Amino acid sequence: MPEPYENSKTERPDLHRFMGIVRRRHLQFLIPLFAGWLLVWGASWIIPSRYKSTTTILVEQPTMPQNYVVPNISDDLQDRLQSITTQILSRTRLLQIIDRLHLYSDMRKGTTPEEKVDHMRKDIDVELVRDPQKEDISAFRISYSADDPHVAQEVTTELTDLFISENLNTREQESQSTTNFIEKQLEDARASLAEQDAKVQEFESRHTGALPTQQQSNLQILSGLQQQLQNEQDALNTAKQQKVYFEAMLQEERASAQAKPVPQNPASAAIANDLAAVDAQLDKMHADLADLSSRYTDKYPDVVNLKAQIAKTEATRNTLLARQRGAMTGAGGANSGLSESGRQIESQLQANEVEIKNRESAIAGLNGRIGQYQGRLNMEPTTEQELSDLNRGYEQSKANYDDLLKKKNESEMATNMEKTEQGERFTRLDPPSLPLKPDFPNRLKFCAMGIGVGLALGLVVAGSFEFMDDRIHSEKEIKAMLPFAVISEVPEVVSPLDEERTKKRATLGWATTAIVFVAILAGSVVSYLQS
Repeated sequence: MPEPYENSKTERPDLHRFMGIVRRRHLQFLIPLFAGWLLVWGASWIIPSRYKSTTTILVEQPTMPQNYVVPNISDDLQDRLQSITTQILSRTRLLQIIDRLHLYSDMRKGTTPEEKVDHMRKDIDVELVRDPQKEDISAFRISYSADDPHVAQEVTTELTDLFISENLNTREQESQSTTNFIEKQLEDARASLAEQDAKVQEFESRHTGALPTQQQSNLQILSGLQQQLQNEQDALNTAKQQKVYFEAMLQEERASAQAKPVPQNPASAAIANDLAAVDAQLDKMHADLADLSSRYTDKYPDVVNLKAQIAKTEATRNTLLARQRGAMTGAGGANSGLSESGRQIESQLQANEVEIKNRESAIAGLNGRIGQYQGRLNMEPTTEQELSDLNRGYEQSKANYDDLLKKKNESEMATNMEKTEQGERFTRLDPPSLPLKPDFPNRLKFCAMGIGVGLALGLVVAGSFEFMDDRIHSEKEIKAMLPFAVISEVPEVVSPLDEERTKKRATLGWATTAIVFVAILAGSVVSYLQS
């Protein structure tokens, strides 16, 4: 093509030139436009129709407030829904639906079950619906596409029932699994608590009397024993002083009496042996009474019974003493010729010696018991520390057990709530729709795409013709080619034949334009009505 002047590059677009191109190339533009549109739009009537059935499942929150029953499963609905979707879209589940409803029977012979499953997965669509304010999942949609609208509706119904039932089963199983886990932990905690309790009981049994809780009682008993010891020691000192006194008086009586050999009286010796046995028994009873009196009151049954036995034993002792004195008297003055006064002093001396012996025995018993209680008091700091460690372990085990017991009760309530379907559940808002119009292909969209394809094709064709045309079509192009200005012009001579030919071309152009636009408009209307 001829090169224009350099200053022509900065000129504005020439409307007359553009209109000239439209007049010359309208057929080259309209025919490709119509052909492209017709090709794309016509394909939408050839492609097999696909019908989509859709239903919406609402995610309902638990009817029981969480303040009363706390759910014991994960609250992440998106993860749980993804898990449920994976289970439902598994090979086994989908093959059961395919075999029961005879899906994809029109596929080519030799199609494997895996290919059918993959094809069905592509036909299923699960879309989440979120709350615009909370961004939480409030519902989700399940869709299935098929060649038959009734098949699409039936399969969508199957999938909906699977989602609802699988959610109930999943929540119930997860809840029951949580409860079983807590019960196992509770059993372990119960065994640990029993073990800690056994350790505490064994320790308390092994250290009876030296426990921290018995410190005050031990101090009171020790104080009572020390008071008894002081009384016994005072009484022993008094008895020893009396012994010295009796011995001095008896020595005087013997010095004044004539020494005569006295035969031994066998009856008196037997009575003396019995008397010694009774005194030993009394000593033991007095020691037991002192032990009981340090722990219990005088009205305690064991104290009352022991006092009664002591009274009986003392009465027996008095009887033996009387018999001994009678035997000694009947022996005809067998007391070395002592006078009656001397015999009384000797008898008192014997009783005094018995008392001293009893006092010394009681003091020895009291010293032993005092040492025992002092040892208990000395052991109490160590015992208290050990018992504190054991009790701390017991309290920790008990706190853990109580916490698990509370969680177990709450988990059982949550599981019962899931079993009675009062927890979070899926509810079908509407039955799966029966599609009356195909979801694919969308003929209105194909019509719009056809227009776009036709426009692009028409521009390419018309532009190509214009680019390859090297003719001059306007005076301005001629002036641009000349190196000098044009002084005068020769007017164009148009013959009647040329005018007639120009009119025919214009009529053909307008007719073609009208046909193309009417056809496209009619196709768009039909596509809209079918969508």
